[in-house]
Amino acid sequence: MARQRERWGTRVGAILAVTGSAVGLGNFLRFPGQAAKYGGGAFMIPYIIAFIIVGLPLAWAEWALGRYGGSMGHNSVPGIFRSLTKRRSGAYIGLLGTLMPVMIYMFYVFVEAWCLSYAWDFLAGNMSALGSSAEQIKTHFEGSVGKGANGAVFSTETPRMLFFVVICFVVNFVLIYRGVSKGIEKFCNIAMPLLVVCAIIVLVRVLTLGAPVADKPDQNVINGLGAMWNTSGPDKSLMQSLSNPEVWLAATGQIFFSLSVGFGLILTYASYLKRDDDVALSSLTAAAGNGFCEIVLGGMIAIPAAFMFLGQQGVTGDSLGTFAIGFKALPNVFNQMPAGQVFGFLFFFLLFLAAVTSSLSMLQPSIALLEEGLGIGRKASVTILSFITLTGTSFVVYFSKNFAAMDTIDFWMANFFIFILATFQIILFGWIVGIDKGMAELRRGAEIHMPNILKIVLKYIAPLYLLSVFGLWCYYQLPGRFKAIITPPKDGPPVVLMSLGLILVVAAFFAIIVNLANKRWDKQEASK
Repeated sequence: MARQRERWGTRVGAILAVTGSAVGLGNFLRFPGQAAKYGGGAFMIPYIIAFIIVGLPLAWAEWALGRYGGSMGHNSVPGIFRSLTKRRSGAYIGLLGTLMPVMIYMFYVFVEAWCLSYAWDFLAGNMSALGSSAEQIKTHFEGSVGKGANGAVFSTETPRMLFFVVICFVVNFVLIYRGVSKGIEKFCNIAMPLLVVCAIIVLVRVLTLGAPVADKPDQNVINGLGAMWNTSGPDKSLMQSLSNPEVWLAATGQIFFSLSVGFGLILTYASYLKRDDDVALSSLTAAAGNGFCEIVLGGMIAIPAAFMFLGQQGVTGDSLGTFAIGFKALPNVFNQMPAGQVFGFLFFFLLFLAAVTSSLSMLQPSIALLEEGLGIGRKASVTILSFITLTGTSFVVYFSKNFAAMDTIDFWMANFFIFILATFQIILFGWIVGIDKGMAELRRGAEIHMPNILKIVLKYIAPLYLLSVFGLWCYYQLPGRFKAIITPPKDGPPVVLMSLGLILVVAAFFAIIVNLANKRWDKQEASK
């Protein structure tokens, strides 16, 4: 069908789009926070191991499986899984590859709006007016995003953030409406180079600050880099850090989040490649580009800058959460930096660009399923998806108190189910499709040599590593989550239960679409 025959315009465009799907808030906010929390250089050891053992091999597998599914006429994850498993049930497993991205989008676009609002605040001088008061910056952040009360973002007293949410939502759907090559690819061709240029400008400024606090010469750029790269800290040795299972769990989770593997995004993107397009070098290039943005740009901007102006406590303080180093600590840094208003604008604008390239990729898998399941065009698919995501985003934005709705969706979608889908994909490649056939698909059109040892990694080492890490993760994380589910809040609505209800409703909707798609595919196969 014509709607299934969309293609990337160029190979570079495909690489930039996949890199853009990976490069996002995880690179510039989540990675610095995780690295600082778990020991800087000590965190980098399991991070690199996870990249080699499971991150890059899984990226290769997803690119190969996605291109193969595309050659069989499918762009949706359910369709690809059905064709690869040769079973109708495969499509229902592929449901996760549609559900996870669209649910994550519902809160991701909210955080995207935070970035745009902060870029405007620096450009307009609003952040400079707050000075270097950490308490005022914290109050500004929590007031802007409605952390204190449900419905605060919708109040007439603070409508500003809602305005930015609407802008981000419209930008995403205008671009996704234009299609794969005219929308996603064209935007990423402009946004990715611009993002890197902005990041390099901010990085150069950070690395040339010297020791900016006159009476604290030890808070200099060299020691700031040490806060990221030293393998032992003031209170923990390297072995103490590596013996902590949470470090390994965090590193593996960051690799998933960073490379966008395990979500089903790459499967859909790769399905728009031609049959003999290279996937081996392309996936390696995308992974390398993501690593450069994450480690060289994201980590070396946020951690040294926070250290130089705020000290070690400013980097690893217990109050800093996933996004706090970006929205609470760094505004303080930029307000104390020469020309900080300019560099603050550039930093948060690059965050906005990075977020958009990622959020676009979260929408495409659902559009592909709606097209295949309902037999409709892109215009109708985008209209249906806009209604679904607008409802979900409104839910997340309204229930903003302590980010309860956002945290619940993030936990189950971006932490729990991602392990399940990633493990299934690696088993699908190595055991169901078969390692020899899978490697033959990966090597087709490859411009680099794929060694035979990769067979062992993909068939044995990566699945074992994933299952082990997932088991540990469940042991440490699930008891507390189940307790939160069964324990009703003392005051206010049961947001955790309501968030789970939203997930179930959206899952049921896509299950219906998968069922309709299966019927269409059955008829197509019967007519051959």
